Amino acid sequence: MYNKILVALDGSELSETILPYARAFAQALKIPAELLHVIDPETLMPSVIAHQGRYDDLMTAERKHGDEYLKRLASSFASAASVGCSLEIGRPAEVIVDRAAAQAGTLITMTTHGYSGLKRWLLGSVAEKVLEAAKSDLLVVRAAAEGRKAQGVSLKRVIVPLDGSELAEIAIPHAVELAKAMALEIILARAFSLPPLAYNPEGYTPNLEELWSQLGKEAEEYLDARLRQIKGQGLEKVSALSAQGPAADKIIEVARQKPESLIAMSTHGRSGVGRWVLGSVAERVVRYSDDPVLIVRATSARAAS
Repeated sequence: MYNKILVALDGSELSETILPYARAFAQALKIPAELLHVIDPETLMPSVIAHQGRYDDLMTAERKHGDEYLKRLASSFASAASVGCSLEIGRPAEVIVDRAAAQAGTLITMTTHGYSGLKRWLLGSVAEKVLEAAKSDLLVVRAAAEGRKAQGVSLKRVIVPLDGSELAEIAIPHAVELAKAMALEIILARAFSLPPLAYNPEGYTPNLEELWSQLGKEAEEYLDARLRQIKGQGLEKVSALSAQGPAADKIIEVARQKPESLIAMSTHGRSGVGRWVLGSVAERVVRYSDDPVLIVRATSARAAS
């Protein structure tokens, strides 16, 4: 599934919220990690002007500080020998995307919000750019409040949102592999809503109760079929649930009701009657979920198959 984990850090404690998850994934999947810190030259200029210093001297100091910072964090991994440290200069989002693209099977990991300052990049905007531009899969976590960092994580389940399309199902094999490696329960979730009602010149009013019942039945039948497929791969801790309402809201609600969950979903689904556009749903889940979200790219999944 993955050959390497790329951990994007901006030098702040908030950005380090991702570390426990990166360590857990690296250990469970038995793959190396690379800690990446990007120095953005544009953020250094205010310091140069304010202190009337030389750009070269300030950059040298930043490099030294960055090297020490990454080496310190690398020592927190179970096997420090399998952790690399990279310090780059450039626009953070571009460097992260290019670095991940250089090696197939790289999983980008980062927090959605970091601490901005004269010497740090605003991790929130960087995460959004990476989410939009990267072709690699992405694991994102909302930064812990007030910079508090968990020393470890305990994931119990992976929730896989589905909309009935093959593109949404691309996340299922990733969830299965993670479930096997990390002893996780799998929960398949499908939210459904009424399709927009077309204008009817004859004033016909559909039976909404019947429509809801039909959508619910279709969702349950669909989930039952996916459950049988997954159980056929030797997994027993698999369940499913369907819910009426906006997809993103229901996904976030389910995860909040079941602590220590990971949400794994594709970035693009197929829209249509009774289905939601998974791209926009994924963006909303990433923005508002308190749980880690694994974004599986349709392109990367197809390339790996």
